[in-house]
Amino acid sequence: MSPRRRFDKGETPLFSERAQPPRRRRLLLPVAAASAAVLAAAAITVCTVVLISHETQRRATIKEAAVLGYVRSFMTEFSSPDPFHANDYTDRILAQTTGEFGQQYRNNQNEILIGVARSEPTAGTVLEAGIARWNDDGSADVLVVTKFTSKSTDGKFVAERANRWVVTATQEGDGWKISNLTPVL
Repeated sequence: MSPRRRFDKGETPLFSERAQPPRRRRLLLPVAAASAAVLAAAAITVCTVVLISHETQRRATIKEAAVLGYVRSFMTEFSSPDPFHANDYTDRILAQTTGEFGQQYRNNQNEILIGVARSEPTAGTVLEAGIARWNDDGSADVLVVTKFTSKSTDGKFVAERANRWVVTATQEGDGWKISNLTPVL
């Protein structure tokens, strides 16, 4: 007898194909991929914002340090006139000025030169300096406290006095210049 069996038309087969249940989609993979993409985009955004904030703060700190360093240097030189080199002193100060202060200094340069030549050697130091405010044009108002020390001609008497100044420093090119110098009373 043959293992094959013949089926007549209309007879139901012994082994029929079962209907497979509908294939369920795996929703976990697309949801996980979408969540990872959103999380990565959020992380990149946060990193970008932090980087921009850090870079802005770093540039502001560097600019502030540059202004304060320049103003300290200028005020030390300005408050230390040398009567033996009065021409050099007035030329150096004039080279570091601009704007209204530069014009006033240029107009009064001869009187300043005579006053420096007649004075005693003075040593000036900057006790403290700090930025009071940044102006809209990019200049900075710096509050500076200086101390002048001078000796009498015989060397017995030492005079010291402290002054406060508001110095406006303006950036010209890569450097800074003094555009206004006002004593504070």
